[in-house]
Amino acid sequence: MLLQLDFTRFITIYIAQGIGFAVFVYIAWKVLKRDRKRLNLIFASFFISSAAGLFVNFIYAPLTNPNVVLIMNYLTNFGILFSLVFLLVFDLILLRSEKIITPKRQNMIIIGYGIICLVLVVFLYIPGWGVQIGTSTDWKPVWSLPFYLYVMIVMTCLVFVPTVYLSYKIYTQFQDAILKKKWKYYFLGMVLLYFFVYGVFTSNFLNISLIRTLIGAIGLILALIGTNLMYYGVGRQIRKEENVIAN
Repeated sequence: MLLQLDFTRFITIYIAQGIGFAVFVYIAWKVLKRDRKRLNLIFASFFISSAAGLFVNFIYAPLTNPNVVLIMNYLTNFGILFSLVFLLVFDLILLRSEKIITPKRQNMIIIGYGIICLVLVVFLYIPGWGVQIGTSTDWKPVWSLPFYLYVMIVMTCLVFVPTVYLSYKIYTQFQDAILKKKWKYYFLGMVLLYFFVYGVFTSNFLNISLIRTLIGAIGLILALIGTNLMYYGVGRQIRKEENVIAN
C-alpha cells in the first residue's frame, strides 16, 4: 500500500533531496573520471554513500508497511552517517600519506566506524530507544533520545572533531597561497554539510513540523553549496595537494 504524500513532503523528498542526490552522483562521477586512484575513490565514496542514503529515502517515502519503512529509514540514516568517515580518511591520507595511512589501516578505520554505526540497529529493537515511524507520526521518522544521543556522540567524537582538527593541520602545512585559499573553500563546504546533517538528525528528534521544513529547505541549500565548495576546493586537484603535503 502506498501513502499519499502531502505537497511539502513531496517537494522536500523528491525535488529538493532529488537535486541533492543528482549533485552528489555527478560530483562522484567527476572525481572518479579524473583518476581512480585510492585517494579519489575515498573522496568520491563520501558522495556515493550519501547519495545511496538519499536513494533509499526515495523508495520508502510512500510506503506504509511499518517494518519495511523502519528498516529502510535505518539504511538511509546509516548511509549518511557512514559517509562521513570517508572525509576523515581523506584528511588522514593527505596529512600522513598512504605510506603511513596504508590501505589496510584505511580499511580498518572504515570498517571499524561502520560497525559502530551498525550498532544503531540494536536500538530499533529496544522499546522506546529507537525510531518511531507509522500512522502515529504521519509516517515521518521520530527519533528517541537514546538513539539521537548515540548518533550525536558517534558523529561528533569519531568523525566531526577529528576531521576538523586534521583539516586545520593540513591548512597549516600548505605554503602555496592559492592552495591555502582553496582548502578554506573545502573546509567551509565540509562544515556546511555537517550543519545539514546535524540539522536533519536534530529535526528528527525534535519532531516539530516548522523545524523539519526549515531544515529541509535551508539545510539542503547549504548542503548543495557545501558540496560544490568541497569539489572546487580539492576535487579538481587532489593529486597536486597530495604531493604538496607529502613533500
